Amino acid sequence: MNRQELHDLITRQQPNICQMVVVKDGETVYSDTWNDYKKDDCVHVMSVTKSIMALLIGIAIDRGQIHSVDDKVLDYFPEYKVKRGEKTIYEVTIRHLITMRAPYKGKGDPWSKVCSSENWTYTSLDFLGGKKGLTDEFKYSSVCLHILSGILYRATKMKPVDFANEYLFEPLGIKKHKTYIAKSAEEHREFTISKLPKENLWFSDTQGLGTPGYGLCFCAEDMAKIGVLCLNNGKYDGRQIVSSSWIEEMTRAKTVEGKHFRGMAYGYLWWIADRNKKIYAAIGNSGNVIYVNPGKNLVVAVASYFKPTIFDRVDFIREYIEPFACGNES
Repeated sequence: MNRQELHDLITRQQPNICQMVVVKDGETVYSDTWNDYKKDDCVHVMSVTKSIMALLIGIAIDRGQIHSVDDKVLDYFPEYKVKRGEKTIYEVTIRHLITMRAPYKGKGDPWSKVCSSENWTYTSLDFLGGKKGLTDEFKYSSVCLHILSGILYRATKMKPVDFANEYLFEPLGIKKHKTYIAKSAEEHREFTISKLPKENLWFSDTQGLGTPGYGLCFCAEDMAKIGVLCLNNGKYDGRQIVSSSWIEEMTRAKTVEGKHFRGMAYGYLWWIADRNKKIYAAIGNSGNVIYVNPGKNLVVAVASYFKPTIFDRVDFIREYIEPFACGNES
């Protein structure tokens, strides 16, 4: 398949893709755009944001600002008033949050209650814990993951966007991000589902703390840089940005129970697409993906506009993009 054939295939089969960048052996072997997007336009990458937060937590640990993933969550919020009768919350650690093993009360994400509150971190803490205790059950969360932004802010004394700009984005040559605060629920919704290009933004709560479960905006070229950083064990352009030990720990597979996750495992806010080949990916709703295959020295970044019926594009990447990039490699 040549470049034009691949472009046409994506147009037909994956119509909401806006940009794609493929890096093989350190060289960009494919870069393309669709849907009138320019190369440096950004999309809301949805839950890919979670994987970026994992890198930020790792950098804070490298810098000694967070001691360990086994730190108790409440150690960072000594002033928080625990609800009467709640005991489980005292035992919840950062590790529980970043492996999606934290216990939450109720079913699903309490979007309206968290996002309409004055303090998203405290309201998320209100949902943490419960009578069942620490069950180690995989419970995927987006909005209540906001606790991580609160922890990062308390640990570093920097807003997450400022910390990300200084210690991750700028060292990678990614344009500085700005906070985006919605003035209404409708504006929040529009930010999430709009198909129009965006700037380098991080959706944030009313206090300017970036949402860690969603909300970052990137172009595919910048997503690819993050993938290359991870592929190279935390090093980019000769500079160690995050420790290799964190990348190894972050991408260590843990089995996910249930039938809703395509048999993939989970690391620290990264999906493990193939634990035998150690292929992992940052995956966001609508098919936004940073795909990393260490065995083939390959990174694939896909940026897409909102289309909620698409969970991920790992299968599409493995069926079409890998053969295109790797040729006859076995």
